[in-house]
Amino acid sequence: MAKEVKFLQGNEAVVEGALYAGCTFYAGYPITPSTEVAEILAARLPKVGGRFVQMEDELAAMAATLGGSISGRKSMTATSGPGMSLKMENLGYGYLTEIPCVIVNVMRGGPSTGLPTGPGQSDIMQAKWGTHGDHPAVALTPSTVQEQLEETVRAFNIAEKYRIPVILLTDEIIGHMREAVNMPEPGDLKVDDRKRPTCDPKDYLPYQPEEDGVAPMADFGSGYRYHITGLNHLADGFPSNDGKLAQADEIRQAAKIDDHYDDIVVVDEMECDDAEILIFAFGSTARSAKEAIKAARAEGIKVGLFRPLTIWPFPDKHLEKYKNKVKRIIVPEMNLGMAILEVKRVMEGTVPSIEGINQIDSEPITPITILNKIKEGK
Repeated sequence: MAKEVKFLQGNEAVVEGALYAGCTFYAGYPITPSTEVAEILAARLPKVGGRFVQMEDELAAMAATLGGSISGRKSMTATSGPGMSLKMENLGYGYLTEIPCVIVNVMRGGPSTGLPTGPGQSDIMQAKWGTHGDHPAVALTPSTVQEQLEETVRAFNIAEKYRIPVILLTDEIIGHMREAVNMPEPGDLKVDDRKRPTCDPKDYLPYQPEEDGVAPMADFGSGYRYHITGLNHLADGFPSNDGKLAQADEIRQAAKIDDHYDDIVVVDEMECDDAEILIFAFGSTARSAKEAIKAARAEGIKVGLFRPLTIWPFPDKHLEKYKNKVKRIIVPEMNLGMAILEVKRVMEGTVPSIEGINQIDSEPITPITILNKIKEGK
């Protein structure tokens, strides 16, 4: 039987992915260009036994999202740049307390209120470094409406499996464009749930990791004592001023992501086998890069696309195989140069030229702009 195909907006596809993954709690605050996520979930969640809450502001929305997850529900919120800035304090709380949830950032121009109705890609570094302190970070960057659905499911899986807030970095273009989407049937996509304790409640330690570096997580109210604090804490959750123990715990939290790089980091490579020029592009800009590469290939220029679906952790291992192989790397992005800094960190000294295409005028980077850059060195 043929799969159902729907003509969906990108933000609608995020909703479908969240529901497929088992999301039953959403807390948010309206903000362009993410508002459709909240609007649709407000109607859909009650029909599946879920709960939608519109909070008084973005800070409260992040706090409620964490609370929903602590109660045992798969939880999500959605926002854009200004709201993401406001969420940062409680996002840091989520990192330290290892509370799984998904935060969708439909990026727009900034800083401050910026360009609310246009696209941007200037929140890349914020997704990694936006809140204070050392902590691991996971951020995914879909490029199509189909991927909006599928990467939302993957975001929930990573969050649940590794007890970490996961950011889905999309942008206004993908959030508002419409494409045909193959709707997955139950079982088509993997769905992970968090580990829950099986020990006697009196023996439960909420931050005692198992071999994979992740501790089972009890639902509040399920009979297990569970102390949560934003202070550095011991395995029982209670605060500790022991700096060495705090250091060991933060290193453990980083390692639970770093050690599972192969499970978390996904990239898409197109026409890269014989490429002399590599285009590193993500999100909606990768769509323009694909068209530019097709045109360049038609003219005999050997160029390929390296497209990260996981931007954090940065795909070092995947990118390193092009060391001393390609002659140029071009990084188009709708900011003044962010992803290119990571590309240079990994590749500088092994590639003769690493160049950026930077645009922050709330317009997409076009295929012809990328094609012209490709031809500059020919």
